[in-house]
Amino acid sequence: MSETEEALRGQIVWAMQAMESRGLNRGTSGNVSARFEGGMLITPSGVPAGELTPQSIVFMPTDRPPEDAGLRPSSEWRMHGGLYDARPDCGAVVHCHSRHATILACAGKPIPPLHYMVGVSGKPVVPLAPYATFGSLELAEGVAAAMDGGFSCLMANHGQIAIAPGVRRALAIAEEIEEQAAIYWGTLLIGGPKLLNEDQMAEVFRRFGTYGQKR
Repeated sequence: MSETEEALRGQIVWAMQAMESRGLNRGTSGNVSARFEGGMLITPSGVPAGELTPQSIVFMPTDRPPEDAGLRPSSEWRMHGGLYDARPDCGAVVHCHSRHATILACAGKPIPPLHYMVGVSGKPVVPLAPYATFGSLELAEGVAAAMDGGFSCLMANHGQIAIAPGVRRALAIAEEIEEQAAIYWGTLLIGGPKLLNEDQMAEVFRRFGTYGQKR
C-alpha cells in the first residue's frame, strides 16, 4: 500500500468517526469517499464508524459495479462515482444524515441566503435534490444535477452531501451546512428569515476569494 493510499484511507476513517462524534451522523448511515487512481476509496456498507479501520475501506473503479470479493462498498457508490465523473474538481465526497439538514430535506426546503456562510456551499442557496431510492442511479443523477457547480446540496427525505478537493474540506463544508440548516430551522420558528439579496451574496463571494490562508 502506497503512503498516499494509506493516508487517504486514514482520512476517510477519521471523517466517519468525526461525523459521529460531532453529531452529524449516527449508526451505520452516511458514507465518505476519496478519488484514487482511476477509481475511489469508499467506506464499506453497514459498518459502524467505530469499527472502521484503514484496511476496511474499499477500493473500486468508478466505471463498473463492485466485485463480489471482500467488504462490499457503501450502497451509495453510484452517487459518489457519479460526482467524480461529473466534477473533475471533486476529490472527496462526504454524505451524512445530520439532524437539521435532514429535517429541512424531509420538509422539501432548500436553504435560502439567510446568512453569508450559506455561500460555503458555492452558491447563494443550498439546493435540494429530488427524492429517489437510496443507492439508485436516479439518486446519483439527481444529486449531480442539483449540485450543478456547487459544493453541497440537500437530498429530499434523506440528508445532505458535500464535495471538495479533499476529505477534510468536504467534512468542513458538511459541518457548516448543518449549522446553516439549524439557523434556518430556528428562524422558521419565529416567523422566518430576512434574506440577503443577490448583490449582497455577490459581495460575499467576492470576499471569499481573498479570505483565509491560500497556501
